[in-house]
Amino acid sequence: MKIQKNYNLFKLNTFGIKVKAKFFAEVKSENDLKKLFSLPEFRQNKKVFLGGGSNILFTKNLAGIVVLNKLKGIEILRENSKTVLIRSMGGEVWHNLVMFAVNSGYWGIENLAFIPGTVGAAPMQNIGAYGVGLRDVLENVEAYDVATGAKKVFSKKECELGYRDSVFKNKLKNRYFISAITLKLNKKKKKNVSYKALKEHLEKNKIEVKGPKDISDAVISIRRSKLPDPKIIGNAGSFFKNVLVPLPKLGELLQAYPNLPYFEENGIAKIPAGWLIEQCGWKGYKAGNVGVHEKHALVLVNYGGATGKEIIGLANKIVTSVKEKFGLELAPEINIV
Repeated sequence: MKIQKNYNLFKLNTFGIKVKAKFFAEVKSENDLKKLFSLPEFRQNKKVFLGGGSNILFTKNLAGIVVLNKLKGIEILRENSKTVLIRSMGGEVWHNLVMFAVNSGYWGIENLAFIPGTVGAAPMQNIGAYGVGLRDVLENVEAYDVATGAKKVFSKKECELGYRDSVFKNKLKNRYFISAITLKLNKKKKKNVSYKALKEHLEKNKIEVKGPKDISDAVISIRRSKLPDPKIIGNAGSFFKNVLVPLPKLGELLQAYPNLPYFEENGIAKIPAGWLIEQCGWKGYKAGNVGVHEKHALVLVNYGGATGKEIIGLANKIVTSVKEKFGLELAPEINIV
């Protein structure tokens, strides 16, 4: 491991933003981490931890140090006739972990196939898709305190998982480096096809779910049809979170907008942000190097050469228009640096 200077991050963020980091390091082992913690370039600078770069927007050159998580390895810790505990290092590609589970016949994360990014980012974002969330299967998170170098194992409760949120994204932001996670998956069939788009895809294509791969294949197909490939068009997937509103507020909105889609859970309604944005006329919008994808209003894109500030400018306009039309506040799902 070595510290590099003035490192170009263009290829390390899926938005394709051209910015540089004053210092940059890759960690490929936990010993690398321990060495890194002792270096002045690390101790004396602001820190940004990077995985797949698929959920981050850089708005400026970074005066501190960027640390790329390249910790690799997937192992089965223990199993019985019903369940299996799988530990994955944080630098593994999330989709590769899903494929490991699916190809082994384990149920639990097949609905989370094809989500970009690394395993280490999964608990930070509390990823979720097609009716399933990481919180449904997470056992614990291993992380290093960057101030002391001490390793801590966070229980699921200690991770404080919320909607696209966790303790690592707010009050412990940049204070811990996530090195590994452990998931508890099922050996027995436990499918979840309740999500409308997934259910419709399976029915339309007359797919009988016999194993978890049937679901993961369907999810991959759906995601490919809706989301642009960041290798072709710079983007970070869904830019905004869906909007959570109390049921009384939902009732008011339905009076004004009877066709408003929503999902109800635990007394809270979740309104698709993409629908709100589309109703405000943004879907397919393009101005200069930035725009809103023509197939998915939640996806802001860099058509080439855009700066992070240009993308933020477009995002702010979208937030304002949704607020004016619906009285609802959109919040970014991605991390803005």
